[in-house]
Amino acid sequence: MKKVFLAISAMTIFAACQEAPKADQADATEAKEVSTTPTGTTFQADLTQTTLQWIGTKPVAQHLGSFAVKSGSINVENNNITGGKFLFDINTLAIHDKDTSGTSRLKGHLLSPDFFDAANHPEASFEITGTQEGVNVKPEDLIMKDATHTITGNLTLKGVSKSISFPAKLSVTDAKIVADANFNIDRTQWGLVYGNDQSLGDKFIRPTVNIAIKLVADKL
Repeated sequence: MKKVFLAISAMTIFAACQEAPKADQADATEAKEVSTTPTGTTFQADLTQTTLQWIGTKPVAQHLGSFAVKSGSINVENNNITGGKFLFDINTLAIHDKDTSGTSRLKGHLLSPDFFDAANHPEASFEITGTQEGVNVKPEDLIMKDATHTITGNLTLKGVSKSISFPAKLSVTDAKIVADANFNIDRTQWGLVYGNDQSLGDKFIRPTVNIAIKLVADKL
């Protein structure tokens, strides 16, 4: 009986791991116009400490990966962020799965036209269009409990730009900006639709992708 219980528990844990991590949802809407040039002091992203990591899942597995930040800057005036833009190098895609047996094949597939089409779209970007103190959801509904701000910006993937808003923990001083965010997006809203058919069974790839961002930027 004990062995049966342990087996069921292990199966439950395994199945749970294949869902996207629980995080605040950043739904996509039409991209917003960036009408003005950011004003104030410029902070340059520290590329050694700024990271973008993602988790994608399917019924029988999950994959962890990252992209390198190519460049990035944020402008601040009177302690308020007035704008900023970050570029991500799609060809730096790295897979961090514990099981490395299929890493090369997976990377090649993700860089192909089925997913990011890196040959034609070698960069992704995120451009800030607004930042406000506080969050727009009820405290009991907020997953990132220590979030201090809501960040809105245009996320461009595979040539498609959409506006997203997500909660973030943000700290701004005279010399440094540090921000953390963890949220989920629906990849199909950027045309990344490969494998998005539940009839595929174990080969079904969930549309929800988790994104974790760590930003460190220093005053120029």
